[in-house]
Amino acid sequence: MKKQIDLNSDLGESFGQWKMGNDAAILPVVSSANVACGFHAGSPEGILKTLKAAKENGVTVGAHVGYPDLVGFGRRNMDIAPEELTADVIYQIGALQGLAIAAGTQVLYVKPHGALYNTIAHDKRQAMAVINAIITIDKKLTLVALAGSPLIGWAKENGLNVVAEAFADRAYNSDGTLVSRQLSGSVLHDPQLVAQRMLQLVKEGGVTSIDGQFTPIDAGTICVHGDSPGALEMAQQVRHALESHGVEIYAFSNKGDGE
Repeated sequence: MKKQIDLNSDLGESFGQWKMGNDAAILPVVSSANVACGFHAGSPEGILKTLKAAKENGVTVGAHVGYPDLVGFGRRNMDIAPEELTADVIYQIGALQGLAIAAGTQVLYVKPHGALYNTIAHDKRQAMAVINAIITIDKKLTLVALAGSPLIGWAKENGLNVVAEAFADRAYNSDGTLVSRQLSGSVLHDPQLVAQRMLQLVKEGGVTSIDGQFTPIDAGTICVHGDSPGALEMAQQVRHALESHGVEIYAFSNKGDGE
């Protein structure tokens, strides 16, 4: 059983008068904040506000980079040339680094968002574009990647620290992949069930798949969402269940190690 685990959440995604999520409520629950960089969501003022709040709560910050897709919230697949994608990721990390300095904090890791996250988990061409971007701007940044995905090996081969990620509110297939959002039961909504599954993940090293099989998942961070009805309670229940069983919520980037 792991004695420590990181909890992360996607934040800084409001855009001007359009509000997304509740950063102020979720920040006391998590240990790491994946902050939008303006491409899929986030306005400079809102991002800066989230960064300042993260610092006040002692939460570490990562760059939540995505495709240039504000209208689609970064959830649409895009066939971008490697050189362009590398430049896009460098640009986003650099922008967040500047705002983080102004907020008195720093960017310690990178977690791709949405369609980019899912694509580079298995697409080596786009994965290498993102890996090259991170190496170019700051090779000390840790990459957060889907547990069990080929991306983890590719990143490690190129000298990056990597932390594997599990999702609290998602169902898993017996091969360790996420159940497609197009299928019934892919997203979990019962806070107590989700909390017990994440306790199982930490204690036993895996979860029960959608077809009832125990499925090993080696993860160093758990993504908890706070941007939909009931999601905040779910995140709070996950943290309570873990802490009540002696598991410390601790940012992986504070330890400086990868998975």
